[in-house]
Amino acid sequence: MFQLFLRARAHNLLGSRREDKGFKARSVERDAETDRVRIGAVLAAIETALQEAEREQAGLNRRVDDALARASVTFGNGTDEYLEREALDNHHQDLFAADISNGQRRLKELASSIAHLKFVRTAMLTRFPDFKPPQLNS
Repeated sequence: MFQLFLRARAHNLLGSRREDKGFKARSVERDAETDRVRIGAVLAAIETALQEAEREQAGLNRRVDDALARASVTFGNGTDEYLEREALDNHHQDLFAADISNGQRRLKELASSIAHLKFVRTAMLTRFPDFKPPQLNS
């Protein structure tokens, strides 16, 4: 039973191919539009990642600056402040130091990522010089 279906399908397929007069390709305009859409999608993804990383960097920079300011207030201004500081103040200083250290580490990572993303964006634009992006920020 299945062999009959397979033979009929094969006959239909071969019969329709015999009727084709030649190879047909898409138009040049359609190919160019397809390529433009593909390149645009890649550049849009790069641009989105870049903008998100820059927003994260700006927000984190503000939070690290705030933590530095709060930590400096809890230090006091005496030359021997660290000798007389209460245990609770020491604990807060340790927390501030950990937060600041983690924030500065992440800021370094973000700076590196942003530089790499900008390089990738530039490389894409130089590899496809005919592509005109709608609008690039930065």
